[in-house]
Amino acid sequence: MTPATRQEVLGLYRKILQIAKNWQSASGQIEETMREKEYIRNEARTLFRKNKNVTDPKLIKQCIEECEARIEIGLHYNIPYPRPIHLPPLGLAHKQGRTLRHQEKLRKFSKPIYLKSHDEVS
Repeated sequence: MTPATRQEVLGLYRKILQIAKNWQSASGQIEETMREKEYIRNEARTLFRKNKNVTDPKLIKQCIEECEARIEIGLHYNIPYPRPIHLPPLGLAHKQGRTLRHQEKLRKFSKPIYLKSHDEVS
């Protein structure tokens, strides 16, 4: 990892911790705010530790993009949890009789960037 990339990653981590510190839930309830703050810190800690040994520059860039996307979506919607995607069952396969395995492959490729690592951790 280059020093510039390292600084970028550490800056994102600090930004997430700052967001968690200043977070206010949409409902305004203290208990919910505390749960959401704790979720933000735990999610960041888990994902950053999981990816600490990544050395491939393309994979590092993908992780950074995912982090930035999740930050922007969380701040925009004021929801710290990843937004689910809604795909109809078997809605991606063509009518020429594709197999279920191909359908699962299409679903994997259609997953938004901000959910790439969520299923691996949850």
